[in-house]
Amino acid sequence: MTDGGELTPREIVARLDENIVGQQRAKRAVAIALRNRWRRQQVPAELRDEILPKNIIMIGPTGVGKTEIARRLAKLARAPFVKVEASKFTEVGYVGRDVESMIKELADLGVRMVREEQMLEVKQRAEAMAEDKLLGLLAGQHRDLGGDKAALREAFRTGQLDDRYVEIDVRESALPPSVRVVGPPGIDGMAEQLNEMFRGFGGLGQGQGQGASRKKKVRASEAFTQLLDDEAARLVDQEKVTREGIERTEQSGIVFIDEIDKVAVREGARSGGPDVSREGVQRDLLPLVEGATVHTRHGPVRTDHVLFIAAGAFHLAKPSDLLPELQGRFPIRVELDALTKEDFVRILREPRNALIKQYSALLRAEEVDLTFADDSIEALAELAAEANRRNEDIGARRLHTVLEALLEDLSFSAPELTGEQRTVLIKGADVRARLEPIVKNEDLSRYIL
Repeated sequence: MTDGGELTPREIVARLDENIVGQQRAKRAVAIALRNRWRRQQVPAELRDEILPKNIIMIGPTGVGKTEIARRLAKLARAPFVKVEASKFTEVGYVGRDVESMIKELADLGVRMVREEQMLEVKQRAEAMAEDKLLGLLAGQHRDLGGDKAALREAFRTGQLDDRYVEIDVRESALPPSVRVVGPPGIDGMAEQLNEMFRGFGGLGQGQGQGASRKKKVRASEAFTQLLDDEAARLVDQEKVTREGIERTEQSGIVFIDEIDKVAVREGARSGGPDVSREGVQRDLLPLVEGATVHTRHGPVRTDHVLFIAAGAFHLAKPSDLLPELQGRFPIRVELDALTKEDFVRILREPRNALIKQYSALLRAEEVDLTFADDSIEALAELAAEANRRNEDIGARRLHTVLEALLEDLSFSAPELTGEQRTVLIKGADVRARLEPIVKNEDLSRYIL
């Protein structure tokens, strides 16, 4: 299994804690859902197909970690993960995206993940084959290099031949990369079939299924990269890749449907107009969540065991405003907490990818040593929380805008700093002097923060 089943729920939560502050109820819910996938594989085969995933609805304001929890969960599980926004879909027959496109995208990711893993497995063999082929081309096209293959190999590996050019076959697509058939909304499948057809007739009558090839002179280092890709692709069993990719999609795939509240129809509003389409989107989603077969370019994909995680702020609508049948397919509901100043302090300090660590690493590229005093982190958290109170609450995303405003001048002038200027300590007083006037000026705060 590829779904992280070796991790217990407690271990999954601990891993999520490394990158996400708080929201323990949501972490526990997704940890149990992930572990249940492993548990399902341990039950007798006759019962296994009857055990369906317990889909989850996350309820909470923007910027509190809903998407990040689902994304990190998929990364832990090494599973195909697709994030979609429910508001971008429309009922079949209306202008907009077809809900089945999320499963097609999920299948593409599943196949791509398996292909990359298989390519990694054969990389060593492919490197040896590509190197042998390249050395043969170099010896044949550059007589001055001599015929000693061992000496030639050593020269190539030490970079002495990187500037030598060799002529290799370069296979080209029938259509330039910038040309792609885009169909009207609602016929995504037909557009994809047309793209596949053009790829298949690459030679335009020359009988070369993946495009015509032509001779091209490239540097030895560039030639090796292409030959490596060609040899790895030749060693990989594409049928096996597709088969395992579809299986991974069906058994481990995770679909995160954001803004599910935007397609909820408030009680008493089912009269017509836009609400008809919103209710139609729910009806189109229902068979996918219940379990349906979606035809993708890799083959049919069953959605019975795909895990669906829906999320929304539910400011204007309630989960009970969703169609009763759809509500029943999301048995687990988790409410996420709004973030406080104390949460912001922890977000700035604790996660492995904390924002201040990111900014320090970015400026280190300019040889600038940026550090934050403890009181500066407290000040940043306090001002971000106040900005959320005065304006729309966008959760932890406010920290991004606050830090950008604080470090704008330093980021701009960093390449020009010299000597002691390259050591920068941000103190609480610096943060307040720079940001307090903006936060407390309502008009400025609205446009800058």
